[in-house]
Amino acid sequence: MNLKLFFSPVDISEELPANSVGHSVQSSGSDNFDITKCDIALVGLTDNRSAGEAEGESDGVDKIRAKFFQLKKGAGNYRIADLGNLKSGENLEDTNDRLREVCEFLLRHKILPLIIGGSHDLSFGQFQAYESLPELITLLNVDATLDLEPKGDENATFLDKILTYTPNYLFSYNHLAHQSYLVGQDHLSVLDKLYFEAMRLGELRENFQEAEPLVRMANMMTFDITAIRSADAPANPNAQPFGLTGEEACRLCWYAGMNEKLSSISISGFSPDLDDQHGKTATVIATMLWYFVEGFYNRKDSGKFESSEYTRYVVSQEGTDDTMVFYKSKSTDKWWMLVTFGTKHSQKAYLPCSYKDYTNATHGELPERWIRAQAKLI
Repeated sequence: MNLKLFFSPVDISEELPANSVGHSVQSSGSDNFDITKCDIALVGLTDNRSAGEAEGESDGVDKIRAKFFQLKKGAGNYRIADLGNLKSGENLEDTNDRLREVCEFLLRHKILPLIIGGSHDLSFGQFQAYESLPELITLLNVDATLDLEPKGDENATFLDKILTYTPNYLFSYNHLAHQSYLVGQDHLSVLDKLYFEAMRLGELRENFQEAEPLVRMANMMTFDITAIRSADAPANPNAQPFGLTGEEACRLCWYAGMNEKLSSISISGFSPDLDDQHGKTATVIATMLWYFVEGFYNRKDSGKFESSEYTRYVVSQEGTDDTMVFYKSKSTDKWWMLVTFGTKHSQKAYLPCSYKDYTNATHGELPERWIRAQAKLI
């Protein structure tokens, strides 16, 4: 596949300091460019038609890119490619098709697409890239709203398209940071009936660490910056006075980068004309990217749960012969619970969980995540 046919390359200035992120990024326009030697590929999107941008195009991704490249490189051995900006199609469907094709190629070559810019509905193309892969996937969406409308503009309906897509390869959907006064109860009921998990902003604030297992479950992640409060990210037409802080958004991106299962991420919703004179929103998004990349190059959990890298805990259920099994990583202190299913419980799934889930089980309470997983696996 000739990726250069899909992209308008960007110039990575040679004047960037040697210790900057941009100095360590390989441009697709360079003579010695080799995508197979990269772990992460930056994919810029300029198609903002469904967000009401003039002429449907936005240079927001270039403003984010400039801020990101100026940041200081972390300790990791960066193997990052910048593919440039995806050429928009004649319509949104064409752009989605192009994004799907590019992401599918990258996923098959074990390269993580890091998608920046564009409108949130383009996450549909990101999702479609998984169709030809053999595994079911879990999708995590960070957004102030639930885009589950059956009719309307693309930005309000794309999630409904994902949940009803055929063939169905979506095992689970998790939602973070929605604001109750922006989401209808009927939409939350849909998620509940499908045994999907949603954590509203208030719950997140009560114990932020409880969001980490939801992030760790995901194979694919999308982040609409409407989830970030307007004081930190004003450059969105639907910016809200309440929401995640920029620091909290970076923390979620750190969790995402650390997640060994996560194979693609997109950050969308940036309208540069609405940003302040200092480019505050672009700076916040650039910092989110930095934390994601740092997390990626600090991945530690092997997933070999029966090895000496993990401690195994068996919890008896009072009044029965049943037990629950938990695992804790010795290097990261992260927790998983074992869920068995199939004929005579012969199949196993290791579900990310929290220490709270373990302590609840020791007090005789079945963790809600365990119940949801059993319902989906039966």
